[in-house]
Amino acid sequence: MVTCDISGRIVDFQIQEGKGDLKTHIVELKKNWKQDLTEIPFMVFDREGHGAPFFNTLIKNNVPFVAWEKHVDSKKLKDLDEDCFTESFEMNNKKYRIFEEEKTFTLEQNGKTFALRRIYLWNQTSNRRTCALAWDAGRSISALQCAQAILSRWGAFENTFKHLYDRHPFHYHPGFKTDDSEKQLIANPAIKSIEKEIKDIAKTLDKKHRKNSKAREAFNKDGSRRENILKTRLEAEITELEAKYTKLFNYKKQLSEKVDVSTLEDYKSFKKIDNEGKNLFDFVTASVWNVRKEMTDWLLNHYPNEDEYVDLFYAITQCHGWIKSEADRVVVRLESLQQPSRRKAQEQLCKKLNALSAYIPIGKILQIEVGQSPIKKR
Repeated sequence: MVTCDISGRIVDFQIQEGKGDLKTHIVELKKNWKQDLTEIPFMVFDREGHGAPFFNTLIKNNVPFVAWEKHVDSKKLKDLDEDCFTESFEMNNKKYRIFEEEKTFTLEQNGKTFALRRIYLWNQTSNRRTCALAWDAGRSISALQCAQAILSRWGAFENTFKHLYDRHPFHYHPGFKTDDSEKQLIANPAIKSIEKEIKDIAKTLDKKHRKNSKAREAFNKDGSRRENILKTRLEAEITELEAKYTKLFNYKKQLSEKVDVSTLEDYKSFKKIDNEGKNLFDFVTASVWNVRKEMTDWLLNHYPNEDEYVDLFYAITQCHGWIKSEADRVVVRLESLQQPSRRKAQEQLCKKLNALSAYIPIGKILQIEVGQSPIKKR
């Protein structure tokens, strides 16, 4: 579970077993950081966190949030009059219009209701409409700020999680020491087996009923019904199958949904990988990512093209170059980029890095510059 701030810098990560529990993690995140922050930040998450019970839990724990709404009726959104969208703004080189209403949720367990803010977003650039839900914990955050919060995480914006996956081995796990997991419950395999049998019986019953509906009655001369005919045989088979279906259905209801794997034959216990090395590896990876974010921000000051500055950063860091070790310093010279505006940004980034007066582990200062090859050609 990776958490980043609005700028995309990683501020928290947690390794969880199995699929993970996003909803619990969001609540725990607030509790863990409460003592270190003067104000609890808005939690921004996608549709996996949708649901009235979870929204109610966030409100009870005083966690302000903005999230995409799930199961939005696209036809109703499309039919909304354009005049409904009363506020306009531009973000990430895209034009948006918004307006706000209220949406009421009902808790099934007790019938209680609560209301959330519903922000309607119209991306005019792509002509797509959707909705976000928000609760501001009484902070009087505007609809525009709510929209900007959700669009800072999604919506033609650099996605921290996607870029982490593309650029860093975030799934790499150093070391494979394992211990028995505390989580040994699995879905009861007996239920799956019975469900298959019930399904097969239901199909057979359907065929028998259709066949029986077409079968003709036959009577003896005295008017009594003949017993040894197709229709009576079908009815007997149907009665037997229905009894079997009911028996299996009732038996299924008595079974536990989850069982411990240790109670089953041919099942091995679940193992969990020791996370000591993984935590250290992820801490370093998160630090590298945050430094990359810092440097791209510096680069943006000298190359204000938001569509290209990240790619330019990687072009600079992947440049060929030369290294020279002197008595008190190590000089790294990068080959210069061809396009003047990109080369100027490259030079300014190197000057910014040199201003940090960074030292390598052996005590020499690191100097980075841009220039031609120092090797003389004959």
